Order: sequence, then structure tokens, then C-alpha cells
Amino acid sequence: MKKLLIGTALCVAAMAPAAMPSVVFAQDAVSACLITKTDTNPFFVKMKEGAEAKAAELGVTLKSFAGKIDGDHETQVAAIETCIADGAKGILIAASDTSAIVQSVQKARDAGLLVIALDTPLNPIDAADATFATDNFLAGELIGKWAAGKLGAEAANAKIAMLDLAVSQPSVDVLRDQGFLTGFGIDVGDANKWGDESDPRIVGHDVTAGNEEGGRKAMENLLAKDPMINMVYTINEPSAAGAYEALKSIGRENDVTIVSVDGGCPGVANVKDGVIGATSQQYPLQMAALGVEAIKAWADNGAKPAPTEGKDFFDTGVKLVTDQPVEGVDSIDTAEGESLCWG
Repeated sequence: MKKLLIGTALCVAAMAPAAMPSVVFAQDAVSACLITKTDTNPFFVKMKEGAEAKAAELGVTLKSFAGKIDGDHETQVAAIETCIADGAKGILIAASDTSAIVQSVQKARDAGLLVIALDTPLNPIDAADATFATDNFLAGELIGKWAAGKLGAEAANAKIAMLDLAVSQPSVDVLRDQGFLTGFGIDVGDANKWGDESDPRIVGHDVTAGNEEGGRKAMENLLAKDPMINMVYTINEPSAAGAYEALKSIGRENDVTIVSVDGGCPGVANVKDGVIGATSQQYPLQMAALGVEAIKAWADNGAKPAPTEGKDFFDTGVKLVTDQPVEGVDSIDTAEGESLCWG
């Protein structure tokens, strides 16, 4: 019997100040702010751990802020205002609304702060000084290629449920969705948004808020539209867990394939147990540690981080985790995934 484990990223945010790190630095130390979407989701917990560890190593005072629900733009703005007023040298931010936050980010940059987007690129991406993130399009593309390979000739007759993040379609939401469809071999139409595709294999899109309950409701909605769905894309592993519960409630958990993105330890365990077929693993600790290093370098000598060659962001890496490898798609098994997971 499949066990269900829940965890990981994009279960999102409304800002409330989080506790300060336990390490106290000298008053003249370089200071930085970390603004995440939540302080309970394992992805952002690990991101905070990475930032705190690197801050302690470099002698940087780190102030952390976190939220409760997705899309609370106003409180992210308030957090940025606090960081400016406190004289921080830089801000690391995983934005809930990647377009609406741009004005506040520009205000911080005008005040001399280095602003680095973590995990979720701003819109436009150059609204931040730099972005440290998973290649979210590639993360989606990997699970899309795997899903098509898993179905083989039946991919031509697939019935696909698309479980996305939010109606505002933040950049990470669009990139993963469109990456999956591209990998599966479906024409995406306008690659800057989801939902305009005309391929009849797509049963529909619904939003999950990146959490288990949202995933369950979205899956139920799409099953009502077509009860014979056989492939489910999910924005992250908590929404995948919810989708699985909805399928299990109608006895279809064994004949529908679920794919996802995150690679947290609960998600890798769900791959191992067959709840999720494959997931793209990302590395939040590295994102945050690199961000703190960049703010310290900016404070010391005015140097800004450079993007990965050929990309407009610094790519922190992604690997496909599955115990059912598909020819032509690079992957690691769950044993290796467990050695690299977080949460």
C-alpha cells in the first residue's frame, strides 16, 4: 500500500516577521534580509537554514521575514520597506507576485541595496540585480519528457490534468507548466502564460495554491470534467500529495501517473513509494547561501554576481528523481535523491 508523505516548496505566503537568527553579530556588521513565502514549508525552511549558516560563516547579520498565504503582496512590500529603513546592504526575496513587487524592488535598488530573487524570477527578470534559481523550465521539461516516455505510444492519447499554482501565474508557475508541456511534446501557444493551449490531450488547468488541500480540490475539479485522466502534472509535491488523495478516493491511485517538482525528502519518499512517478529536484540551500555570499561581496567591493553562461540567471541545478528510468532522459534514483534531499 502506498504511503503518502507531504512536504516542500511553493506552499506560499503572507508576510509576518520570523524570528531573528540566534547568532548575534557586531553592530557594524554587514546586514541582509531574507524574505520567503512561508517559514513552515520545508523548501523555505531549508533556504533559511542555508542563509543563516552562510551568514554566520561570513559575519553577516541576517533578518528573516516569512508569510502564511500566497499572494500577500502588501506585506512583502512592508518587509522591503523595513529592510531599507534598517540599512540592510541587500535583500534575498522569493516573491509572491513577481510583477507587482517590481516597484518596491526598484525602490530598494535606488536606495543602494542589492536585490537578488531566489527560486522565482521577477517579471521582468532584470528587475532584480540577479536571480539564483532552478531552471524551472528545464525542471518542467524533464518531467514532461519522462511522462511522455513512460506512456510511450499511448502519449498520443493521454488525458492530462494540469495542477498549477495561482491565477496570477507567477513566473515559476508559467515556466514549470510550459516546460512540462514542451517536454511532453505539446504546442504551448504563448509561452509566457498557461491556459491558451489547444491540444485536446489537456483536460484542463486548475490552481492549487501550492498546498495539499488545493491539490486535492483541483484534482477533484478536473476529474469531474474527465474521470479518465491518466497523467497529472503538479506545480510541487504538496499539491501532488493532494492530487493523489483525490485519485485514491475514487480508486484510481494505481492507474494514474503523477509528476512534480521540488525534490524534498517527503517528495522523494513519495517517489520511492509510487505516489509520484518522477520529480525534478531543486536545491534551496545553495540558492540562499550563494545569495548571502553575493550580498557580502556587494558590501565589500561593489561586485554583482554574474549569471550562468548563456542564461539570464544563476542556475543552481536540477535533477530528475525516479525509480522508473526512461530512455533518453537523464535521471537519478531515489537512493541518490534521498542523499540530496531537504526537509
